[in-house]
Amino acid sequence: MAVDDVSVSFATGEIHAVVGENGAGKSTLMKVLYGLVPRDGGRIFLNGRPVHFRQPAEAIAAGIGMVHQEILLVPQYTIWENIVLGHEPVGWLDRTDVKEARRAVRRKIDDFQFNLDPDALVGDISVAARQKVEILKLLYREVSVLILDEPTAVLAPQEVPQLFAELRRLRDNGHTILFISHRLEEVVSLSDRITVMRRGKKVSTVDAAATDRRELARMMVGRDVVLTSRRAPHSPGPAVCEIRGLSFTDADGLEKLSGVHLSVRAGEIVGVAGVEGNGQLELVNTIIGLSRPSAGSIRIGGKDIARLPIIRRRRLISFVPQDRGRMGGSLSASIMENVIMTHHRLDGRFSQWKGLLLNYRFARSFTDALEKTFSVSMASKMAPLASLSGGNQQKVILGRELLLESPFVLLDQPTRGLDVGSIEYVHGQILRIREEDRAVLLISADLEELFLIADRIVVLHRGEVAADLPVEEATVEQVGLLMLEGKVRAS
Repeated sequence: MAVDDVSVSFATGEIHAVVGENGAGKSTLMKVLYGLVPRDGGRIFLNGRPVHFRQPAEAIAAGIGMVHQEILLVPQYTIWENIVLGHEPVGWLDRTDVKEARRAVRRKIDDFQFNLDPDALVGDISVAARQKVEILKLLYREVSVLILDEPTAVLAPQEVPQLFAELRRLRDNGHTILFISHRLEEVVSLSDRITVMRRGKKVSTVDAAATDRRELARMMVGRDVVLTSRRAPHSPGPAVCEIRGLSFTDADGLEKLSGVHLSVRAGEIVGVAGVEGNGQLELVNTIIGLSRPSAGSIRIGGKDIARLPIIRRRRLISFVPQDRGRMGGSLSASIMENVIMTHHRLDGRFSQWKGLLLNYRFARSFTDALEKTFSVSMASKMAPLASLSGGNQQKVILGRELLLESPFVLLDQPTRGLDVGSIEYVHGQILRIREEDRAVLLISADLEELFLIADRIVVLHRGEVAADLPVEEATVEQVGLLMLEGKVRAS
């Protein structure tokens, strides 16, 4: 039961947040409103009249639009072309009236003060600007209700206040903004009202001015949640991972990494910050072996792995990728099959009859141990991974990788999309392996997360290291500026 007897109202001209743990039903509720998921019961009223949307096109026609976390634009098209796509004004001989299309888009940009050039290519603008284009696409279609899924997940800290100012302007013009977010501090500062969901039910709807993030976390999880840093002083040991002069050029001849130097010592967490698309993914792929660097070396435990196959690297590297559904595991495979992935290639206890057969007894006991150690909530070991909530899927993948006991742990957005309770748990596990003197490289788009648990922060900007700072000597504003502008050059 994803959504269970939920009754909630959203007022004209308000910003209303919907929060809850993974699997609480908030995304499903929004998808039902948008016509992506059919409802099994209950009724929906829009401006006092009952409605039933069988697809998003019907919801948009009625004035409800949704901006997804994954930005769905054509990078080779201009801003105005993306905005009018599918709703082009038609002129002579049924051809697109380009002048009218550009005029209409310019009017929308001016009306809502979005500060965009309608002739700019979407592929050349920032992630924050692309998000504005997604919102303008819906405003061009005259929607009055905007649903936003994690609107700040890919933004730098300096870009968030501008987005919030634009959302408040939309609210003041009579639009209703509904948004899902796991960032409770932002929820409290932006929202007028907040609805909390847990296990498919509505817990409460509260005025944002009458609550705080600690109380919201308690309502979401049903217990107190630690929201401050638990990172204890720890003296790091020798370097475990050393990257020197790492460069990577893609198939189109574009240099995505240029002379990257960084190191991670035993018992140290090094965070990598950067606006999405500044080399983080390429750094991960070259370390794990999915991409071959054009120059430089990668040494783990003193061994150069830059030319090793992936399975050889996996003896040295535990890896949690950012896409748990496509790279971290197989959603259609059983939970047990996902738990033993990689282990069955590296640990002889998983095989029998000279490696010809899988030792199912050991695989089941190994899965039982992971379930208990990492508090995974599952109905059956043989149920598909897709049957678990996002937080429990992440616990399966994180637990599998940490049980490899490799000296170097590579974590790419390990808490993206997780609720506050699951994030608290994952942070605890990362800090535990730091105490075990393993080296951790943590790539995260969440600066608050890096400042909570990292010892050092490396900033990537256009494929180069813009800074390498101890956390105690850095500020969120400083790191955010480096993310946007790169190295600070002397005047």
